[in-house]
Parts: sequence; structure tokens; C-alpha cells
Amino acid sequence: MSYRVGIVAAAQTRFQSSRKDVSYGEMIWEVVHKVLTDTGLKFEAQERKGREPFIDKIISCSEDFWQGRTISDCLFHLEMGALGMDVTKVAGDGTFALYHAFVSILSGKHDVILIVAYRKESETVRSVIENAAFDPIYLAPLGIDFLVAAAMQANRYMYKYGISEEECAQVVVKNRKNGSLNPYAQEPMELTVSEVLESEMLSSPIKRLDCKPVSDGACAVIVAKEETAKLLTHKPVWIAGVANCYDAHNPGDRDLSDCLSLEIAAGKAYEMAGIKNPSKEIHVAEISEEYSYQELLWMEGLGLCGRGQAGRLVGKGATGTDGPMPINPSGGVLCGNPSGVSGLVRVVEAFLQLRGEAGRRQIPHAKTALAHGFYGQSGQAHGVAVLRK
Repeated sequence: MSYRVGIVAAAQTRFQSSRKDVSYGEMIWEVVHKVLTDTGLKFEAQERKGREPFIDKIISCSEDFWQGRTISDCLFHLEMGALGMDVTKVAGDGTFALYHAFVSILSGKHDVILIVAYRKESETVRSVIENAAFDPIYLAPLGIDFLVAAAMQANRYMYKYGISEEECAQVVVKNRKNGSLNPYAQEPMELTVSEVLESEMLSSPIKRLDCKPVSDGACAVIVAKEETAKLLTHKPVWIAGVANCYDAHNPGDRDLSDCLSLEIAAGKAYEMAGIKNPSKEIHVAEISEEYSYQELLWMEGLGLCGRGQAGRLVGKGATGTDGPMPINPSGGVLCGNPSGVSGLVRVVEAFLQLRGEAGRRQIPHAKTALAHGFYGQSGQAHGVAVLRK
């Protein structure tokens, strides 16, 4: 049995504030069709010739609350090719779906797996969906959502480590500018720190430009065991390390200035990949940041710098596309990705970087990349993947 798992194909839609032009199924087919065309793969349930590789498992990364019904992915089995197939649903971030695919292949049960993540945030009210994630007796009646939880975390983090609103705003300026290099980015912008600070206050200290926009879109990834991966492409990207971790559900049960679940997940992924010094050994990082402060806090949790140091690094340009530690050259989630989908988009972007196919956002000589995703209030759960050429 092979002990290496490779990514052989990846695709993403252009992310938009609304995809009313297509149904969910049509949006999913955009990315599924692309990865099938790139690899020439068919599904196990289809008639096949000889001993050609085929997809023998599908992982759907979606969430019933966002689709507005239970067992929501059953509506899109046709577009995902899931009829008569082994199918698993991961109701969380796309990095967790990648982890599930990784262990499914290492088990020896599966050879080639298609992962599809999709969401239309425009078709519901985000705060209502997020409110359902909180304790139904004590917290949900308060009307709390992920924005309010993020504001509490931002305040605690900024107070403890002396992080300024200007340092958070610099993340927005950097990432929105990076988005202009990415044809898939939803809202690239040329901004100044002052414009970010003067945007509408939503929940102090978080302002409108500190937040990701409402977004619709999908992405897909195909992973395969080593020998099959080498048959499907001459440029596989290997999953060198991957892990995930959950923290306490209630925000009051943890210090929000820390991100213990991220530290644990990163530590396990680094150990698997043989990473000793992530700030030196990782050449490009794609970090999920739905709010500007999160890029700083997650950088520290990932061990890319010391606690309280991330803001200064961004201010010095160290995390820019031409800096020593490029972070989110794609523009990141702040330029517009749906939650839940965004972590798998980070995997797609890291895949493109390592294959030298990232276009104007390409980081030269990148050989090791990090992809990060999270879900839950105040970053309750995190997934980390280390990818290599």
C-alpha cells in the first residue's frame, strides 16, 4: 500500500456576491467538469475499460443549515457523479474534507477521491444561520452570531498583545490588493489604511472592510494514492502533513486571545511533514481569515511568528508577495470566498503555487505550501495541511 497521497487536479469558480445565474447543481458542475476534463477520470459506477484509474469515492463538503434542508447534498448527486457511489458528507470546512480523503486513501479502501465544496451565502441570512451554532438556552437567545463572537475575540487578542486597529487594517490593504492578481477573487480593491478604519462599524472593533463579503461559489479537488497520482499527472502535489483539532464549544470556556486547537493541528501537521521551523520551511501560506485580525492571530497560532508579532510583520511588508513570508497571495477570504468552501480554496491555491500555475500571483521557487481552514465561532475548529512538490 502506498503511503503518499497526492493532489492531481483542482478547480474553483470565480467567486461572486450572487450566483443567481445558475442553480446549485450547475455551479457544482462547473468545477467537477473541469477536474474530470483535466484528468480524464470517470466514476466507479460508470462503465470503464480495462484497469484504468477511476474515482471510487466522493466527499461532499456542505452544510444543511446553509442549504435550507436536511440531507441537502442528496439533491446534487447527479452533478457530483455520486449515483451508485461511496459518498461521505463533511459538514465543516474544506480542509477537514481533505483530511478525510487523506485517511480514506491511506486506509487502503480507496484509490481516487473527488472532494467538492460549495455554498451560496446569498440565499440566506448569515447571522440567523450562525446563531444556531451557539448554546440554545443561554447564548442563542441573545442573538449572538459569528461577527459578535469575532469582535469579542478581536478585543481580547488586541488588548492582550497590544495589537492596533491599524495593524489589522494593513491586512485588509494587503489582501485586497493581492486579489487584483487573482482572476477568481470576488472583490479586489486598492485601499488605504484610513479607508479601512473609516468604513462602517459593525461590531467594535470590526468594521465593514475588516470582513469578508457575502460570497457564492464552489471548488473541487481530486486526490489519489501515489502510483495512481503519477499516472494521472506529471505534476502531483503531495500532502506531506495534515491534521485538524476542535476546541471547547462555548466561547466562555476558552481564552479567546489564544487558538489552542490551531496550535495542536499545526503541530501535528508539521510533525507529519517533518517541519521544524515553519517560518523558514514554508514558502507560501494560504490562511483563512474571515476578519482581518484573524490573519494575525492565526499566523501566530501556526507558529509563523511569535505571539503578538504578526501585526509588525505585516506592517514591514514581510507577508507581501515579494516578502520573505508570503501570506495569501490570492487575496485570501477577505477578497470573497464562502465560509466552509474557503479552506478547500486555500488548498487549491497552494496546489497552483506548487505547480507554478498561479499566474500573476505566483510566488517564485515555492516548494512547500501551507493551507489552513477553520469553522465555528471564534475559530473553534482548525484544519492545517502542508503540501509539497
